[in-house]
Amino acid sequence: MAELIGSLLIALIVTSIGCGHALAAGSINAVGVENEYADVISQIGGRYVQVTAIETDPNTDPHTFEVSPKVASQIAGAGLIVKNGIGYDAWVDKIIAATPAANRKVIDVQNLLRLPNSTPNPHLWYAPNTMPTVAKAVAADFAALDPAHASYFQANAAKFDASLKPWLAAIASFKARYNGTPVAVTEPVADYMIQAVGCNIRTPFSLQAAIMNGTDPAPQDVTTQNDLFAGREVKAFLYNQQVTDTLTNSFLDLAKKNDVPVVGVYETMPTGYHYQSWMAVEVEALRKAVADKVSTEKLSSGEQ
Repeated sequence: MAELIGSLLIALIVTSIGCGHALAAGSINAVGVENEYADVISQIGGRYVQVTAIETDPNTDPHTFEVSPKVASQIAGAGLIVKNGIGYDAWVDKIIAATPAANRKVIDVQNLLRLPNSTPNPHLWYAPNTMPTVAKAVAADFAALDPAHASYFQANAAKFDASLKPWLAAIASFKARYNGTPVAVTEPVADYMIQAVGCNIRTPFSLQAAIMNGTDPAPQDVTTQNDLFAGREVKAFLYNQQVTDTLTNSFLDLAKKNDVPVVGVYETMPTGYHYQSWMAVEVEALRKAVADKVSTEKLSSGEQ
């Protein structure tokens, strides 16, 4: 990855001036590195912003994303960029540094939330407090870039906050009824949401981290996970649909064999959703698993 980015830098410096301002006067060119952030940017910016999402495929491993010259040019030409941080999309920093722009706004969600580099779980968008904070920062930056429409951006941020209420209500309802429910996971993808609803994640975090980072897990952790399924000690298994291998597939098979309902979770927002509908349907899928023993292995597209 580093070599690829290095080979792009000279081309970026040459081309970024020409590619960065192709929009109509008064428009802001914005980039959300992950498509869930791009969706929120779009909801705040509305008709005064053109938004590009970089990582958009829910069927591929986002950890293996490779930068293309087109992607590099999109980032170089953006007036506002929202990135996740915590090493999840560190490749963006090199492009930003190589193509400085005086008025560019960069929102690093890790820094926005004041999280240390040692934060073990980078999947910040599953935490209920993340996107309201992002929306507020996006509205403020858009207002600075386009003061004439500041009230429009602020109104959209308030509308976005209000639209999260059904999801937050679902979280509160689940916690009130099923607090302490034991669950298993493959990775810490949805851990923030799982913790918000009050579930007890029984999978060792060391196993989650190993799968997330592509390293070999400790045999005792694998045994612990297998025992959770074999003993039917968990009420649901939250399975990352984007990062799978022989080990995670063995967990999936064991969960099914022992009638443990499966809930598919994603790092990249599936097609056809907005952020708030995606989060709401994930909580509902977990509720169905715990309350009715119904699996939702994959989210269907087209639901808004």
